[in-house]
Amino acid sequence: MTGMKKHIRGITVIVVLFALSIAAIVVCVGIGTIEFTPREVIRAIFTDDGSPSRLIVWNLRLPRILTGGLVGICLALSGCVLQGVMRNNLASPSTIGVTGGASFVGYLTLVAFPAYSYLLPVGSIAGAFVTTMLIYALAYQKGVSPVRMILSGMAVSALFGAFNDIIKTLFAESLGNASGFLVGGLNGCGWGSFRMILPYALAGMVVCIFLPSKMNILMLGDETANSLGLRTELFRFILIAVSSLLSGAAIAAVGMLSFVGLIVPHIARILVGSDYRYLFPASTLLGFSLIVICDTIGRVIMPPGEVPVSIIISFIGAPFFLFLLRSRGKEGN
Repeated sequence: MTGMKKHIRGITVIVVLFALSIAAIVVCVGIGTIEFTPREVIRAIFTDDGSPSRLIVWNLRLPRILTGGLVGICLALSGCVLQGVMRNNLASPSTIGVTGGASFVGYLTLVAFPAYSYLLPVGSIAGAFVTTMLIYALAYQKGVSPVRMILSGMAVSALFGAFNDIIKTLFAESLGNASGFLVGGLNGCGWGSFRMILPYALAGMVVCIFLPSKMNILMLGDETANSLGLRTELFRFILIAVSSLLSGAAIAAVGMLSFVGLIVPHIARILVGSDYRYLFPASTLLGFSLIVICDTIGRVIMPPGEVPVSIIISFIGAPFFLFLLRSRGKEGN
């Protein structure tokens, strides 16, 4: 496929995914105990007439969906970045244990500073960064081996998982009001949650705008990248910081969500290839749509209750992860 054909294909896929994201917002906002048509949803969003539809759409459903969409964007971009850092398509914030460290510091923040909820994103981002650096340091030996990175991440994830269980056991009462963070769901997310994650998500997305060309160079290998003038170790450190910012912000907003950073970049690669000029925007839009659609499924699948989006994602992500492992095993034979 020539460069022009790749460009046309990438732009076409991105436009289609953008349309899918807009459609997901309109359709999913209208789905629930009280149904609204797309026309009613659009009118409720843009017309402040004090009607019941306006109150339901604007105050309840729209902020939840937008928060979930930002979470999907953060986790998808974080997965893209980590896979580039490690040159391993099985890497993601959940599979290498970054989310475990971020949630651990998040739990500590909730227990130690229950009256200062605004510190939760800071704690989660710091936890994600420290965990990623720890995993990177453990895996470093005259360079970073992707296999060592994954194994180090699994060990660190198990360790933080044990710490998380201890905190949840000893401080169950203090964490009683943070059920969404504990389980990984969007129930109760409003405009406050949206405003909490928005600046971190925007900061991460803005940085990612300037990364694609250097990410493409990094994929050529360290020797080639260094010969082209890229300071690989410094650039990896920057990528780790960006990934930590994105994954920590997502965890602070909704808690643990596994597999999003693994599934979305893979689907995006199938659609647009490995060029980060198209991979980043495609992953952004896919991550947004995936969380919005999965959360809507969780809201309506077992009325009058709901299934947390983390469970819906896990039902999709676990088989997908096993499929990837099996596919890589066949390629290695």
